[in-house]
Amino acid sequence: MRVWPRSIRWQMLAGLMLLEVLSIVLFSGLLIEKQETDLQDRTRQRLEAQSTSLASQAREALAKGRPDWTELSARLMVTDPSVVSAKITDPAGDVLFVGSGKRETTQLNSIELAQIAYVGRQRFLVFALSRERLESVSPIFVDGVLRGYVWVENNRDWGYQQLDAILKGALVFGLIWLGASIVLVWLVSRAISRPLAVLHRGTRALMQSQEISPTFPLPVTVENEFGDLIEAFNLMVASIEEQRAGLNDTLSLLDSMLANAPIGLAFFDRGCRVVRVNQVFAEMNGMPLSHHLGRTLPQLVSEQVAHELEGVVRNVFSSEASVRGVELSGNQATAKRTWTWLVSAYPVKPNPDEVRWVGVIVMDTSERKRSEEALRRSEKLAATGRLAASISHEINNPLEAITNLLFLLRNYCPLEEQAMRYVTMAEHEARRISEITQQTLRFYRQPTQPARAHMGELLDSVLSLFHVRLGTLGIRVERDYDPTMDLFCFAGEIRQVIANLVGNAIDATSAGGRLIVRARRSRSWKDGGGHGVRITVADTGTGIEAQFRQRIFEPFFTTKEDTGTGLGLWVSREIILKHQGLVHVRSRDGATGGPTGTVFQLFFPDNQVLVAAATTPAATEVEA
Repeated sequence: MRVWPRSIRWQMLAGLMLLEVLSIVLFSGLLIEKQETDLQDRTRQRLEAQSTSLASQAREALAKGRPDWTELSARLMVTDPSVVSAKITDPAGDVLFVGSGKRETTQLNSIELAQIAYVGRQRFLVFALSRERLESVSPIFVDGVLRGYVWVENNRDWGYQQLDAILKGALVFGLIWLGASIVLVWLVSRAISRPLAVLHRGTRALMQSQEISPTFPLPVTVENEFGDLIEAFNLMVASIEEQRAGLNDTLSLLDSMLANAPIGLAFFDRGCRVVRVNQVFAEMNGMPLSHHLGRTLPQLVSEQVAHELEGVVRNVFSSEASVRGVELSGNQATAKRTWTWLVSAYPVKPNPDEVRWVGVIVMDTSERKRSEEALRRSEKLAATGRLAASISHEINNPLEAITNLLFLLRNYCPLEEQAMRYVTMAEHEARRISEITQQTLRFYRQPTQPARAHMGELLDSVLSLFHVRLGTLGIRVERDYDPTMDLFCFAGEIRQVIANLVGNAIDATSAGGRLIVRARRSRSWKDGGGHGVRITVADTGTGIEAQFRQRIFEPFFTTKEDTGTGLGLWVSREIILKHQGLVHVRSRDGATGGPTGTVFQLFFPDNQVLVAAATTPAATEVEA
């Protein structure tokens, strides 16, 4: 329950009334105390005079032998309004005369009798009968002989009537003074409270409105300090409006920068919860913008990345220093690819002594990483190409001698039929070596003209090349193809692809395994429209581990640490692309149980415009 008023006007009135009442009470108390003291003094003086006068009259009456005059003097004394009783006694205290009432019923009380011993020859004695009753006693001497005492008691009510009159006068004066003060304070408080009310309304309007109210500037109705205060308030409001306009412009600029910056921006509190992000960060994270607010990092990114990024944020909170150039990597589930972020963090301080948030700047450097990796790969390929071209150039010299010797052997030496077949096969492989060296010298540039080749002969020649290794390992070869089937292609390059696949299959297959080589007419499994040849090379080997299947066509990637170069399948893929073909790989490595092995399916379209396609290879679907 509120007792004291809230308004300044009523506070001033209540304070003044309390002060006036306390002042009047204090003044009245002091006045009453002073008047009571004066009243006691006057009463004593009056009793002295009255008792002394009555004693003198009694002395003269007794001296003349007229005691009746003494009784008359006593009766005349009580007619005074200040006297309540008057008695005349003998020296023993027996009542002789009374001013009122009957003498027979009037006696001195014990207090009065006790005063006789103190009077003696004193002129008078004033004593208290009670707290509020005073009485005076005077001796009566006639010719030096004590004839009795005069007793006079004052009328208390008569003295206090005067005191009450004075008190009533003081009370009336106090009420008049209080009323006048209230009127004066009312006027003064009104002059104070009205401009304060104007300032109060203006302050509320300023707090509740985002824009300056049309009521500003406030009216100045007084010419005093309050008027100066209202003018200063109007100037302050105008300054706030200018600052607010500048702040709004700054906030708009910052919001625009946050929304349109080409980098990811995020802000975190001390609990590593997201308080704000921009659209770029949301797109980099692959989640809606609204899904980020209030979330922790483990709810947004992978556990490892969340742990590293939380470490960066907490480090900035503890050290209050910026952190730059932290590289984070992870896998984006939707795109099935690896991304790389370059992260910088800085403290956000609303005041110099408090770090309230940590701002994180994220740059997606995935493309740059991939570009750098592609550049390094290109540099490796270029160096490999230069090395291969140099080696191919050196191979051509002895190869030319071998070719000439085989020509002499065929034409000038009598040979049996089986030996002649071996010479023919050697000449065929020598020509293939020559084609490979020519391709190497041109860094896998396309030969000038493709031709129609018999796929049965091409596959048989590749298997004949690996005949010794297949027999040594006891690998059973299953052939399933039409010897008369042909294809418009670069036969040497197709032979190189098949040779790479068969060689890899032999390397992966243990003794007693199976190798299946199949070829048949087919349509493209991509769109079902193009006619061509589907070649299948399957083995019962160890298979390819799941973590390596996506990388088998990358240059310099190999699982054969000691003997592999990592270029065989990459070259094969380039040849397939040049023929606008498709490749599909299936493999089981035994991790889930069951048989193991790898199946390569190749589709080469029977394309009569392969020459044009060779210069601008079409896009090819590669699955693994």
